[in-house]
Amino acid sequence: MNINQLIETVEKKILSQDCISKVYIEDKSFLHKNHKSNENGKFHIVLSIKSDELKNKSKLYSTRFIYKILDNELKNYIHSLQIKLL
Repeated sequence: MNINQLIETVEKKILSQDCISKVYIEDKSFLHKNHKSNENGKFHIVLSIKSDELKNKSKLYSTRFIYKILDNELKNYIHSLQIKLL
């Protein structure tokens, strides 16, 4: 999977949730380019999520919610994930 396919998949999965109105996805893979643990085909992405519901929940709850949605992608394609709630 390349970064464009990953972004498309993540966007569809995140926006399929009723509580999320918008998502912005940034590729920040260049930040891990020289790390020992960096692997080809694994990416660093930043999710900026617009959700009044998640914003009113604890950070832990919101993070677990997103991780559950992206379980497969986290195991196979995402090296690092940063979540920002708007």
